Amino acid sequence: MSASPNTVRPGPPDLILRGARVIDPSQGIDRVTDVSFSDGKVAAIGDQLAGGANTEVRDLRGMIVTPGLIDLHTHVYWGGTSISVDAVKLARSSATATFIDAGTAGPGNFAGFRKHVIEPALPVRILPFLNLSFAGIFAFSNTVMVGECDDLRMLDLNECVRVIRDNADLMLGVKVRVGRGASGRSGIAPMDMALEVAEEVGLPLMAHLDHPPPSRLEVLSRLRPGDILTHCFRPFPNAPSAPGGGVRPEVQAARERGVIFDIGHGAGSCGFATSRAMLAAGFKPDVISSDVHVLS
Repeated sequence: MSASPNTVRPGPPDLILRGARVIDPSQGIDRVTDVSFSDGKVAAIGDQLAGGANTEVRDLRGMIVTPGLIDLHTHVYWGGTSISVDAVKLARSSATATFIDAGTAGPGNFAGFRKHVIEPALPVRILPFLNLSFAGIFAFSNTVMVGECDDLRMLDLNECVRVIRDNADLMLGVKVRVGRGASGRSGIAPMDMALEVAEEVGLPLMAHLDHPPPSRLEVLSRLRPGDILTHCFRPFPNAPSAPGGGVRPEVQAARERGVIFDIGHGAGSCGFATSRAMLAAGFKPDVISSDVHVLS
């Protein structure tokens, strides 16, 4: 939303949304009021806005009107990977206008993601992190689950750098998944390799951590200011909360140096007990994201 409160463009609006709770952080608005639209754009925000004979008026009392949301962690290479959902379909029911794809595609299949999903999705916007693994998240379903970083032969740093530079108009950063499920025998090595790529291209790293090994200490100690730890409130083991309450020192140290903590809820990556403990300790996440995928 870009219109200032109570400023109306010439001519009657095409549409008025009446009586909704309007939330627009960019203007500090959070109140029950009206929003009018002309030619598909916000014309005014204010109380009891007037329309013309041909103005459509919708009563939205009890509902929320807000600019399109941004989801920092999604998997939307629909049709190209088994993990993904259809972003355009989801946008219509979730109020999400921008989907940040968290490394679904890797260097080997990013061209298809761009041509067949990202570009046709407009005006729904999809901005990607590139997976370190050549094939991205290639085996994720109810029946087949293979971590893409388990085999180091799948990780080609030069190809990652090339694809990121070739798609610099879209690319937000590098994604790596480590843990027993995602990196298996490779342990922390894929994260060190992903950091090499991120440093070379000057972009942030988003790190997934599941079950140990590696440990939260190994992962958090490597993250730089502006890097993202997703699944930041995951349940035990590798939970950020200390036994008996409080926040583990490596977690607090990472926040102090500028690491971003993202919920990345998913199917089992956000523990309610962990969340309660972290909130009780005064540690809030920086971002609440869905980690939407076919099993979530």
